[in-house]
Amino acid sequence: MSSEVKKFALSSETDYTLFHFGSNDIRWVDRGLERMLQVARYTGAVLCYSDRFSDSGTSIEPHPVIDWQEGSLRDDFDFGSVILVRTDALRKAVSGNWEQYRYAGMYQLILALSRLGEFVHINEFLYYDLLLDTRTSGEKQFDYVNPRNREVQIEMEAACTAHLKAVGAWLPPVEKTVDFGFSEGQFSCEASVIIPCRNRAATIGDAIRSALSQVADFPYNVIVVDDNSTDGTVDVIKSFDDPRLVYIAQDDSFHAIGGNWNAAIFDPRCGRFALQLDSDDMYSGPDTVRRFVEAFYAQRCAMVIGSYEITDFDLNPLPPGLVDHREWTQENGHNNALRINGLGAPRGFFVPVLREIGFPVTAYGEDYAVALRISREYRIGRIYDSLYCCRRWGGNSDAALSVDKVNANNLYKDRLRTWEIQARRQMMLSGDSYSGL
Repeated sequence: MSSEVKKFALSSETDYTLFHFGSNDIRWVDRGLERMLQVARYTGAVLCYSDRFSDSGTSIEPHPVIDWQEGSLRDDFDFGSVILVRTDALRKAVSGNWEQYRYAGMYQLILALSRLGEFVHINEFLYYDLLLDTRTSGEKQFDYVNPRNREVQIEMEAACTAHLKAVGAWLPPVEKTVDFGFSEGQFSCEASVIIPCRNRAATIGDAIRSALSQVADFPYNVIVVDDNSTDGTVDVIKSFDDPRLVYIAQDDSFHAIGGNWNAAIFDPRCGRFALQLDSDDMYSGPDTVRRFVEAFYAQRCAMVIGSYEITDFDLNPLPPGLVDHREWTQENGHNNALRINGLGAPRGFFVPVLREIGFPVTAYGEDYAVALRISREYRIGRIYDSLYCCRRWGGNSDAALSVDKVNANNLYKDRLRTWEIQARRQMMLSGDSYSGL
């Protein structure tokens, strides 16, 4: 609770205050605590934290963490079990506009401290802690959209919004809508389902069949972009005999998912709206394409995000079931997007806007980067019914990631948030409602 955090801060009488999170005991390496205090004094940091060893009960593994940056706004940022805070900064942090939260007290404190000075990551392994959460990365990533955590997330959003206002990066509600009339005659079809793929022979056929089975009263096509597959994926693609299927073969340079999307949206055969379908997933019914297009015209937005269900390979539901991102609001969703690691799926885009922005050429976070940029200027529409089956199986790229890979992914998304905060701050300082693409 916020009141307990403040009480603790004001009662601390030493130069530094050590916070220990969780109920498990920690064990310092030889002179680990002394080293943390030493670095804190060397740097004058507001907050210090370090790498650690995680003890699962059967093995002890190194557990490095990443550097904090301005875009590290996730309320689940991994500091480890221990942070060391300069007490004068701690008192100052709780003496200002200190809101009373039941769940977001520590998150509010971290954000307030970040406005007062530097956070130093000591990339040394200074202690051991007990690994309590042994779930895979694929299981953990949905915690923030679990309905059981809704009250917690409301408070976290409020704390983050207050922080964005304090640092000059908060945006008022986005009112800009899209006039689709100017694009008449520019496109040969109304929509394109975009399927980037690489070595997905086991699933690409299901994805293509799902896309080609859509029922709509307007023309659409399916653009499959293969990025140098070597496992028979191309043979599966070429086995379909349908004039609506567009096959793009990439050259052998680096493309990743973002580059494959760019190949599709800049192809002259791309439709007015580009709709996502990952190569190991399927649409949940034959009306997904139609519902996307209807939502674009009804909500007059540059991007539409649907909802999806987590399933196994055979489409049997898995926890948490439907992921609909109901935390999104038109008033504050574009601000809260800087706190969470994703806006949802499947995603659809108005292609003229998308072509002006383009995807970063990366294999992770490319969709989040584009969504943040669009939300800075345009309304984003939502469909809260299930449109999509997100299949979990052994071939998923994010099903069970190593600590190093999770860190790399989080570091990149934090970087995207940092750049977006900087762009939004410039936009607010200039007084413009639009800062350019």
